[in-house]
Amino acid sequence: MCEDGTAAALPGGIGISRLTVYDLEAPDGLVGGTPHVHLACSEGYYVIAGSGAVQTLNPKGFTETPLRAGTVVWFDPGTIHRLINGGELEILTLMSNSGLPEAGDAVLTLPPEHLTDRETYLRATTLTGEGEARTPSAMARRDLALEGFAVLRDAFAADGPSALDAFYASAVRIVQPQLADWRRRWEEGARRLADETGAALEALEAGQAPHLLNAELHELPAPTEFGRHGMCGRLDVYDVNERR
Repeated sequence: MCEDGTAAALPGGIGISRLTVYDLEAPDGLVGGTPHVHLACSEGYYVIAGSGAVQTLNPKGFTETPLRAGTVVWFDPGTIHRLINGGELEILTLMSNSGLPEAGDAVLTLPPEHLTDRETYLRATTLTGEGEARTPSAMARRDLALEGFAVLRDAFAADGPSALDAFYASAVRIVQPQLADWRRRWEEGARRLADETGAALEALEAGQAPHLLNAELHELPAPTEFGRHGMCGRLDVYDVNERR
């Protein structure tokens, strides 16, 4: 913990997890994860192994970007994304705001009838069972989101960026009850670290460096959870609160 009682944060206030992309085939014949969007956070991928692609849809259009070991890609809030597993695709995910994309800042591209309100959305997306028993419900929500994703792609091809307006508006309504917690996470993570950097720069400009006396090494020796069913695949999750 820091001197003020807050948890130590990863550099820049990011979150990380190791992602093994789902290897089960979807109804469209492709193998991979669930299309979804983040509303406040950016996300990046460093490809550890394997190959595949990430499909993205945002106001600039639809793209499919190849992924292979060593590739780095990232995208802004508002970019709908879907991972395609071409074979043994493993990724280190880099998420802004202490991993908020995996802690609430995500809305799946379900068909509109499942986006009418938060309760309806949660009924369609909550996983059931434990361990391997969760796989069927994870694949069911993926396939449902693919239905909505296909509709959005077709609508974009016909109408352009305005085709995303209704989905974005629904997503905002769904996440609004979570915003107080999101703000707390941002204030304790990315914002605090940015403020600390500002204070360090001011001190250095004055010829001082009191922050150097608090230097220490931090360690996350292992994930705190292995194989969690995520949106895109199985996640090995790192919790910064467990650091040493």
